[in-house]
Formats: sequence, structure tokens, C-alpha cells
Amino acid sequence: MTRGNGTIRVLIPLKLRKKNGRPKIMPPADYSPSEDQAQDPHILRAIGRAWGWRRRMEAGEFVTIQELAEAVGLAERHVSRQLRLAYLAPEVLKRLTCGREG
Repeated sequence: MTRGNGTIRVLIPLKLRKKNGRPKIMPPADYSPSEDQAQDPHILRAIGRAWGWRRRMEAGEFVTIQELAEAVGLAERHVSRQLRLAYLAPEVLKRLTCGREG
């Protein structure tokens, strides 16, 4: 999980599946949500977007959040807040992707 350069890599077992032509993040096969817990597509979309932006920044495509915001056509403040979702703890991500917390 850790590399020699001090980087920590977190893997989340999610499946992507297309539904009505749009990608949908699916929870692990052994997970069965109760009726009051359902996936929130807005949260899932925001997490996916944040991880995509994080990868692009780590790849060196953008150096600053301002450059990223200009490239995606959003406000720098919005991008900065959304980007924080890519740095959530694995347990928090699991709860958000596998069901809604009250």
C-alpha cells in the first residue's frame, strides 16, 4: 500500500457500470443496503470528479487549482472545495459510496 517514495495508495473496490448511457458506481457485491440507505448520485458524481481532478493534478497536467478551474470552466473556490473529496479517509469513502449516512 505504501511506495518507497512515501506515497500512500488507497484502493476502493468499486465497479463502474453504464445505465442509460451514463456511468454508475456500483457498491461491492456483498453489500446490501437497507431501505433507508440509498446511494446519492450527486455525492458519487462529486467524488468521481474530484478523483479525476486529483489524478490530472498528480500527473502534472495542472500545477495549481486555478489552472484546473480555468480548464474545467468552474470557479476556483468550487473546484477547491470539491477537490477535498478526493482526500477523504477510506472508511468515509466506503460509507458514502455504499449508502447514505443520516
